[in-house]
Amino acid sequence: MADQNVRNAGFTPSGITRGSLGSSLMSQEARASGGGVSSGGPTSTLQELGARGTTHSSGYTSSGISGGSRASDTMSKEATAHGGGVPRGGTTSTVQSI
Repeated sequence: MADQNVRNAGFTPSGITRGSLGSSLMSQEARASGGGVSSGGPTSTLQELGARGTTHSSGYTSSGISGGSRASDTMSKEATAHGGGVPRGGTTSTVQSI
């Protein structure tokens, strides 16, 4: 995952950019959960990466998710919580797509 992609989506060290893909994602996630954005969800995960200014150690790469990485751990937990599969629109698929 390129750092520039995360910034272009609106996740920056100073917060989520108004009118960006990130703000739209945050709004959709908040509505779906009844008003809040959950820790460990797509919005908070991407904002954490954007605030850090680097995605290199996360494990989300252009060729897939790196084994033993934070991304791999997130994917495993999400798959377990959903009966063995990673749901479309979940944290793993959303962050990996960006």
